[in-house]
Amino acid sequence: MTSEAHIFLGMEAVIESDLMRALMTTVERVARSHAVVLITGESGSGKELVARAVHHYSQRSSKPWVDLSCAALPEHLLESELFGYEKGAFSGAEATKPGLFEIAHTGTIFLDEIGELEPRMQVKLLRVLDSVAYYRLGGVKKVSVDVRVVAATNHNLETAVAAGKFRGDLYHRLAQLTLKVPPLRQRVRDIAPLARHFLAQHDPELRFSSHAIQALERQPWPGNIRELRNVVTQAAVLTRNLEISAGDLDFGGGSGYPTDAGHPAAPAGNLAAPAGNLAAPAGSLAASAGNLEAMEKRAILDALAAADGHQQNAAARLGISRRTLHRKLKLYRPEGEVARV
Repeated sequence: MTSEAHIFLGMEAVIESDLMRALMTTVERVARSHAVVLITGESGSGKELVARAVHHYSQRSSKPWVDLSCAALPEHLLESELFGYEKGAFSGAEATKPGLFEIAHTGTIFLDEIGELEPRMQVKLLRVLDSVAYYRLGGVKKVSVDVRVVAATNHNLETAVAAGKFRGDLYHRLAQLTLKVPPLRQRVRDIAPLARHFLAQHDPELRFSSHAIQALERQPWPGNIRELRNVVTQAAVLTRNLEISAGDLDFGGGSGYPTDAGHPAAPAGNLAAPAGNLAAPAGSLAASAGNLEAMEKRAILDALAAADGHQQNAAARLGISRRTLHRKLKLYRPEGEVARV
């Protein structure tokens, strides 16, 4: 089964897993209604993509789309952004400004990180959701809007309601229809096509080795798609070859996954190189600088050979950073010789 690629409001979706296919089928059905939609899921799992898909498949798809992160602004600014203000409403209000609800009239407004709303803003939002007209800040004339609200959160709002941190009436108003986005670790079949998609965005000529794909698919991805994109981007920028190997992938803290040669990477912090050590042996502190450099060079090259030329694995064996190893190799390798990274 081939992966599906769609573009929702300029955001490309690459979907292959059965879980995401089923979710997008539900999204199409949900989009046909006018009900408020609450999208839940871990950070970076793709909630905004699902929100855009709701608008894309809805009868409002040709109408305005407006999005805002509720955590991006302090309460006083968030209120003016959502509901607008009249000229002279406060210092600096030199002209009347319509709020995002007005701008989204007849269309969709997406409120990301809805769980971060302060209590007073929760009350105002609830009134708008109940189709109650509102005032702009400093206004004397009520504003009525026809807007479909889609909200998203990575918090458990039921728990927040029980703890008194989120209004129960607002939660039930938001959760008329709920869509849950599964984390990437539950969508293993999406990992490879997503990784290839991100890689092609950087350089269409680059490719992953089979071992690199296996390493990607074994990761738990706590940061979900956002983390996967970062790993792929870093590998694409730093690699010297057209094929990205498992050793090129930096998962942070050492992956322990097999390299293309089938050798497991040594855990980070293992100071002992397979044939030598960066630390000079006891009694050699008086050795000449030339001898110390020779010993260091031998330890580095031995570690690199034992890691089948993969700099990241060799650095892990030596207990140094990949950047430090790269700098040392510039000193020790003959000019023009290309090392595998």
